[in-house]
Amino acid sequence: MSNQQNKFSKRSARPQTIASAMGELLQIFGVRASDADLLKRWDKIIGPEIAAVAKPVAIKKTRDGRFNITLRPTNPAFTLQLSYMTNDITEKINKYFGRDAVAKISFRK
Repeated sequence: MSNQQNKFSKRSARPQTIASAMGELLQIFGVRASDADLLKRWDKIIGPEIAAVAKPVAIKKTRDGRFNITLRPTNPAFTLQLSYMTNDITEKINKYFGRDAVAKISFRK
């Protein structure tokens, strides 16, 4: 009984969005909810090679429902390499959402 109480009494340090909290359930039904879903599953969506060198730092939704994504390379030297991979990154994100979801990808050093 005490194990169950400990499991349910833990709280995360930061508040979560509904999409992030329900992400696993939404994934079962095949629904991709929002940018929070993209952040939570970044490593799975992009793949280990790109995820090792770039992390999303900002995702802004445009009026047409697409995303402007800002990535920060782990090392500034990877910025040029990532700029050549922009089409691959866009394709992987669009494939995950099942639509044309990416409007623009930019980089921040």
